[in-house]
Amino acid sequence: MKIGIPKEIKNNENRVGMTPAGVFELTKRNHTVYIQSTAGEGSGFFDKHYLEVGATILPTIEDVYAKSDMIVKVKEPIESEYNLIKEGQVVFTYFHFASSEALTRAMIKSKAVCIAYETVEDEEGTLPLLTPMSEVAGRMAVQQGAKYLEKPIKGRGILLGGVPGVAPGKVLILGAGVVGVQAAKMAAGLGAHVTIMDINMKRLRYVNDVLPNHVVTDFSSEYSIRKHIKTHDLIIGGVLLKGGKAPKLITKDMLKEMRPGTVIVDVAVDQGGCFETTKATTHQDPTYIIDDVVHYCVANMPGAVPYTSTIALTNVTLSYVLKLADLGWEKACAQDVTLEKGLNIVNGEIVYKELEGIFD
Repeated sequence: MKIGIPKEIKNNENRVGMTPAGVFELTKRNHTVYIQSTAGEGSGFFDKHYLEVGATILPTIEDVYAKSDMIVKVKEPIESEYNLIKEGQVVFTYFHFASSEALTRAMIKSKAVCIAYETVEDEEGTLPLLTPMSEVAGRMAVQQGAKYLEKPIKGRGILLGGVPGVAPGKVLILGAGVVGVQAAKMAAGLGAHVTIMDINMKRLRYVNDVLPNHVVTDFSSEYSIRKHIKTHDLIIGGVLLKGGKAPKLITKDMLKEMRPGTVIVDVAVDQGGCFETTKATTHQDPTYIIDDVVHYCVANMPGAVPYTSTIALTNVTLSYVLKLADLGWEKACAQDVTLEKGLNIVNGEIVYKELEGIFD
């Protein structure tokens, strides 16, 4: 198969769809791999590294799309890529269709085979291709939140870990999934007081078992959320509905109940966000303020640490890329129900049930 890896062109997206190690596994099976020139530089992988493992370097993104049977990316195609995608071409990437009607309709029109990393689901109900980026984003949420709590950036002026004689900051985490647990680990490591909320008691029991005693759990409800937001300095939204839009757990009126300079980080922004006032931002312009509350809603948080993120992503996507390349998408999905669940749009039709009727 001919596999294409274009350069990511989303704002400040420095990841690349595959490392040279991953490309080597493809070329040694006699697949042809096209890499757009400089595609890996942001992640620390240069054209020479890809040439050494048998890839072919192409000068433009148009060349990569035109020559490839399958495109392996990191982020969803943006508008300038829509017309490059061919009928029947497999596109394997994070799509997050629920957050973009324009992208959804463009991919329907393209009649491509759209396989979304974020809906590939194993027999245990976990999302193996979303997990590593959720781990990165959860840890980064605390890192970024701590920074934006600083007064020069309009935060409350709180040091999350406190110092002797001064109480630590308070972190509220909505969702006890991968993002929430990783965020809680980071916040607890800094010495912050952490409250993590969920409606799944199994997850709350897990958190209680594995995290330090200064991470406390609470069952999530509107009443309890309204209570906690009045006293917490950093609020992290990490809820996920597989393939669907995130629920709005913090509404605009709740902002007035927060103290000025409170920071909220919406990791669910890719799926529409779990705060009513969320709007996607970029690493170039990451925050905005509403009612004196600092919003950090960067839609590709792991793109800021591309070396770590690219390796972590290739670690989990490679086995699926190899299967698609070796067998073709139809046979690969027929043999692997985990991969089959990644099918979102096929030949102009929505095939993932959570997306059906979402923009009607």
